[in-house]
Amino acid sequence: MRLTTRSRYGTRMAIDIAQHCGPGPVRIQDIAERQGVSIKYLEKLIRKLKEAGFVKSKRGPRGGHTLARPASEILMGDMVRVLEGDACLVECRAGTDACDRMDICLTRRLWHEAAEAMYAHLNSVSLADMLRDVEQCAQSDTPPILMD
Repeated sequence: MRLTTRSRYGTRMAIDIAQHCGPGPVRIQDIAERQGVSIKYLEKLIRKLKEAGFVKSKRGPRGGHTLARPASEILMGDMVRVLEGDACLVECRAGTDACDRMDICLTRRLWHEAAEAMYAHLNSVSLADMLRDVEQCAQSDTPPILMD
């Protein structure tokens, strides 16, 4: 199973906003530069995060993005669900007619349970937990691992 760049870059962007929004809103240009991701792609992702209530934006010369609620209330699993569009690992769990064996498939339940386990773990980690990990790495001179 593989998460798309939407989840990987979207969660990195949220962590970046949480790290840098102390003095005020964070500009998307600054996030793009720090994260090595195009502004255009981050703008698509920020829209999804805003619609879901994770991020809020302020227009104008001192504008940018901040978290819409405390980092401790933003769960990584919720963000991944919003960014990926659904919680299914395989199309047949989404209820589509993707496979003519859906009714007799012996592995369908396995994929459903695997997705539930993954999201249960992701929902046990908040954005605040991720920030603590980044801070601990900074204190120990070990760079944090933020996957590309």
